[in-house]
Amino acid sequence: MMDYRRFKSQLLVVVSFLVVAFTGCEKKGPNEQIFTGTALGTTYQLKFFHPEELNLAAGLDSIFGVINNSMSTYQEDSDISKINLGSTGIKVDENFKEVFRYSEKIYKESDGYFDPTVGNLVNAYGFGPDKNLDSLSSSEIDSILQYVGFNKLELTLDNTIEKQLPGVYIDFNAIAKGYTVDVIARYLNSRNVEDYLIELGGELVAKGINQGRQQPWVVAIDNPLQTEGNRTLQATLNLKNRAMATSGNYRKFRIDSVTGERFVHTINPLSGKPEKSNLLSVSVLAENCALADGYATAFMAMGFEKSKEMLNNLEDVDVYFIYTEADEDVNVYTSQGFKDALNFD
Repeated sequence: MMDYRRFKSQLLVVVSFLVVAFTGCEKKGPNEQIFTGTALGTTYQLKFFHPEELNLAAGLDSIFGVINNSMSTYQEDSDISKINLGSTGIKVDENFKEVFRYSEKIYKESDGYFDPTVGNLVNAYGFGPDKNLDSLSSSEIDSILQYVGFNKLELTLDNTIEKQLPGVYIDFNAIAKGYTVDVIARYLNSRNVEDYLIELGGELVAKGINQGRQQPWVVAIDNPLQTEGNRTLQATLNLKNRAMATSGNYRKFRIDSVTGERFVHTINPLSGKPEKSNLLSVSVLAENCALADGYATAFMAMGFEKSKEMLNNLEDVDVYFIYTEADEDVNVYTSQGFKDALNFD
């Protein structure tokens, strides 16, 4: 499984956004409003159209505060931190429950490759591009694996979390940003906003159209082999009434000295061992951003062939895979739904 915290890269750039360096709202044209800021350890941008100037700052701050209080592993007094430290009577909120259920769904669909309990294993390896991934013995791996497995958790009827073992550690970072985008979208819907594009840490939800251009919202995927300071785009697409998430290791891949194959390291939560993955980047379209976010992480962990197999069993999910094979250049696999959204101009 991926180390979600270190290797989830922001491969996606919102082409139609004006990037500004301060938090706030800037009105750019008729009915057009832009909000930017920082939250959840990353940046966010909202662009929307509404006949009235809306002050969303307090509402957005409230959303980020509630999400952090529920699921931030970096906040010592959050519900998830208390649960990880052993508290058993914490009643989790609706946000936690919804993310738990999405995680359980993807965990089962991916046969355990998506696993928010893999953190103990990742930490033990000290996972990173320059780390020695042969540093754990079989007995050490086995001792850690007893705490890995989302099936070792239960969301009870009284809204508490039960663990089979106290040492099970939960980290929703691979799905929580996408879920937060969905919550922001609900908030905009409640304010009667019909046309918007939301981006948080590379995760997106689009509704309606870009009224300023009278066309769909246009977003792009970075070239995974671009060099530092020389940004190039892999593809652009129209995004309407759908969510998109991108996950990748494009700055963390290595090259096999014998075969020349590009690959990235992931940790298999089933075996507890590091494995090579030939997927450099995954972009996912789905009905909501929590699912898109979670599926993107799962696919990166599974590699190209397993991901294609899983995709056959999913509905309303489309992908853009950038992958490599031995002695070959970078390849692209595009599902039909994603292909239909691409711009070929």
